[in-house]
Amino acid sequence: MPRQATTTTARGGSFLRTAVVLQTLALFFQACTAGLLLTSSRAYALHDHGSKVMYGAAMLYVLATILAWRPGGGSPRPVLYSTGFLLLASAQVALGIAHVASLHVPLGVLMFALSVLALVHALSPRSPLRPATGS
Repeated sequence: MPRQATTTTARGGSFLRTAVVLQTLALFFQACTAGLLLTSSRAYALHDHGSKVMYGAAMLYVLATILAWRPGGGSPRPVLYSTGFLLLASAQVALGIAHVASLHVPLGVLMFALSVLALVHALSPRSPLRPATGS
């Protein structure tokens, strides 16, 4: 593989890992502030601002998967996963605004679990973003 393609792939993978870490941390922050909602009236503002960061992180994750996919011409599957995650984040925000906690809370737990899985996949040494060797 030419040096330029290897450098681009490495940068794309690094950006992807950073985006997934940010998304997972934002979701963890949301879980913490959701718990604080039970004991503090100030937690609402933290949870509200955190939701905007979480949504931005989900959009950044989509961008990162596109940038990691395009130069190498690999599978578009991560782009589909990140787009699905953005759709879940959109539903999560809508449910939160509508105060439908019976769906908002379980969806938040599911999103955190999916983000942790994406993080483990992005950090694994067998990540598909690494250049293939051999034939």
